[in-house]
Formats: sequence, structure tokens, C-alpha cells
Amino acid sequence: MFKSKTSWRDKLEKPQAPKLVTVPPKMAARFGTGKMLIPTPMLVDEVMRSVGKGKLITAGQIRQKLARDCGADVTCPLTTGIFMRIAAEAAEEDRANGRKRITPYWRVVKDDGSLNPKFPGGEAQQARHLRDEGIQTLRCGKKVLVKGFEKTSRVGSE
Repeated sequence: MFKSKTSWRDKLEKPQAPKLVTVPPKMAARFGTGKMLIPTPMLVDEVMRSVGKGKLITAGQIRQKLARDCGADVTCPLTTGIFMRIAAEAAEEDRANGRKRITPYWRVVKDDGSLNPKFPGGEAQQARHLRDEGIQTLRCGKKVLVKGFEKTSRVGSE
């Protein structure tokens, strides 16, 4: 497997500013017109860190919160997904370096309640972390889902 010379922590903390751009024409059919936020890895990490134990947040909720906080109509789903992965990998790097408080990336699920196979350790590791917090998962076909996802306590659903 390819190993980058740049650590995940360095990728997460790379100095950059969020950008507001016009929604690209190719994305307008899905997201409408207006302003699209291109977030930074640290902004995405900050939202992920805000999710308390036993709670969940969806990728869509992260994008909505970022757009709202930055005065945009939507947040770029592609960069948000990439930055969620960077935050998750940096968290595991931190754990390996002895840090106790890491970004709880396992509390982020896809919009349909399924687990993210691209997070460190894949769906199996995410499911273990969730079980440790009292959240049950189940396999449904090829996906692993949060059991009772619609009833699960989610950030912003109280």
C-alpha cells in the first residue's frame, strides 16, 4: 500500500481558508444555484469533534451546518467527504501516538445510516466503536447500518 510522506495530521492542519464559489453548472441540477462552500479539513474536523458520546451525525448534516455557519447555500460533498477521511485518519494517527482525546469519526454515518467503509478499519472498526457507545449496527445486504437509525439520537434531531 502507498504511504504518503505527509502525515494525516499535517494534511488536517494544512493552513488554508474556506472558499465560497458559485455552484458549478454540473452540480446545479442536484444542489441548485447559489454559493457553495469549499470547506477546510479543520472545519470538518471541528464539526466531527462536536458530536457527543452516543450521538450520531450524518455527512449531510455536517455539510448543512458548515454551509449555514459560513453563509453558503450548500457545501461541496466531494471535499467534505475527503476531509472527513483525513480527520478520521489523523485521529487514528493521534491514537497511535498516545493521544487520549481524538476526533470521534465513528459517530459520522452516511445519510442513509450506513457506516463508512473508507474510515480507518472500515465498517468493522466503526461498528465496534459504536457498540462501545451503546449504538447497535446490523448488516443489510452489502451495507452495515445503524439499527433503528431513524430513532437514533442524532445531532440536530432533538
